[in-house]
Amino acid sequence: MTRAEHDLIPEAALAWHRAGKGAALATVIETWGSAPRQAGSQLAISGAGEMLGSVSGGCVEGAVVIEALAALADRKSRILTFGVADETAFAAGLACGGTIRVLVEPVGAGPEALPETMLARLAEARAAPRALAMVTRPDGWTRALVAPGQDTATDARFKSDRSGMEEDGRFIAIHNPPLRLIVVGAVHIAQPLLTIARTCGYAPTLIDPRAAFGSDARFPGETILDDWPDEALATLAPDARTAIVTLTHDPKLDDPAIRFALRSTAFYLGCLGSSRTHARRVDRLTAAGFTADEIARIHAPVGLDIGARTPAEIAVSIMAQITLALRR
Repeated sequence: MTRAEHDLIPEAALAWHRAGKGAALATVIETWGSAPRQAGSQLAISGAGEMLGSVSGGCVEGAVVIEALAALADRKSRILTFGVADETAFAAGLACGGTIRVLVEPVGAGPEALPETMLARLAEARAAPRALAMVTRPDGWTRALVAPGQDTATDARFKSDRSGMEEDGRFIAIHNPPLRLIVVGAVHIAQPLLTIARTCGYAPTLIDPRAAFGSDARFPGETILDDWPDEALATLAPDARTAIVTLTHDPKLDDPAIRFALRSTAFYLGCLGSSRTHARRVDRLTAAGFTADEIARIHAPVGLDIGARTPAEIAVSIMAQITLALRR
């Protein structure tokens, strides 16, 4: 399960540090009002001024980079606050009363710095992938890596997938495994859908037992399973961080996947097909013993109604609907 390149922010900081360039990690720890980036958003900065990620919508990054380079020089972590009165914050889109606080940490040596060993352990967990949280106490610059099941407050943040400050002064940065998108049917729509999903931070997997459809030539670099859909889904074990989309139009392939998905905890199930096609699908599922409430979990016809016509536009509508289901 690989992460999108633009999401490899701690990994970039670790690589720059190990290459001798120096690195600092900036993390949004609190937001109010119209702040454009949520708590937990990160920006890695190298000693050469290279950047990956973001902590705002624009010019706050410039001020953060300056402070990051200063942190590399004095080896001290710091917390920056940008609010409506700051010219840089205004330029970054905080003019409606937004405020953000940003934690800036140099990587490596120093009593206030983020230890290389700790960042390396975080990168290993993210690569596995397994959930891990970086818990920081700015009042003494102590840090700890916390796994699920070790702390009640951290567990609640793992579940909600939200980083943030606790009342006791701890900042908990959540690093969950990537969201997953499982697509059944290596059809034309699947090509842009997998690309868009990866850009949105999902780890996509394609299922199609038909070799001519699910070929490397049509889907270069993608993870493709050629098992029967229900067998492939059993192997993948979809959970509450998984979205499933069926695209084959063939009940022999779609129905086994749908039946499996309806009994899983996947947060989204969308099925391609017209209203008439879906009505026949509902009849088959009812005959198979599924309840009306279970069947109502299906988003069909799949995607938001934005008038999409081309495969790419349909993929956009599907990803938009998945996002809506996730965030609301």
